Amino acid sequence: MTSTAADLAARIDALLPQSQCRLCGYAGCLPYAEALAAGRAGINQCPPGGDTTVRELAAVLDAPYQPVDPRFGATKPPAVALIDEKLCIGCTLCIEACPVDAIVGASKLMHTVIADACTGCELCLPPCPVDCISMAPTGVQPSREELRDTAAAARLRFERRNARRARELAERRAAGRVNTATVNERIVQRAMERARQRLATKGPRNK
Repeated sequence: MTSTAADLAARIDALLPQSQCRLCGYAGCLPYAEALAAGRAGINQCPPGGDTTVRELAAVLDAPYQPVDPRFGATKPPAVALIDEKLCIGCTLCIEACPVDAIVGASKLMHTVIADACTGCELCLPPCPVDCISMAPTGVQPSREELRDTAAAARLRFERRNARRARELAERRAAGRVNTATVNERIVQRAMERARQRLATKGPRNK
């Protein structure tokens, strides 16, 4: 990617909500931004960003406005994940799936969600074997400035998580241990497949 394309991708990425939900069809907000900068994606593929983000993307890319394509999901009010602690079995699958380290816990111990860090991506829902996670609307509609601050914090958490996982992978390889990165990626992929199946049938799960 040329410096000009990289600069454009960075400008686009700064407009995205950084939920890292993958509903757009890309592995995160930055890959989607890079695809937009390269002309490989449409401005209407980000349900979490909604109409406001689409209009901002249209302005940056000098493209005609298009409403969010429902094939990529529905635009919904801000929500956070909640874990029913009575049902949680401590399997850690939701921790593996969370792209911003918003879930804390350990194997066979109760997990909990850091509400302020949760992006509402819903990637933690499908892997849960006991369906103890639900999404709860926050009841608050932040200003655009507040949303950008939240997105910047989410981007930082996402980048730190990726850096940590890359470091852990390098350490495992150096120690000759089994590489679990593929397993983790399969967990996330299964989560996305199940999420899309819900959208195609009953819609996202909410309680």
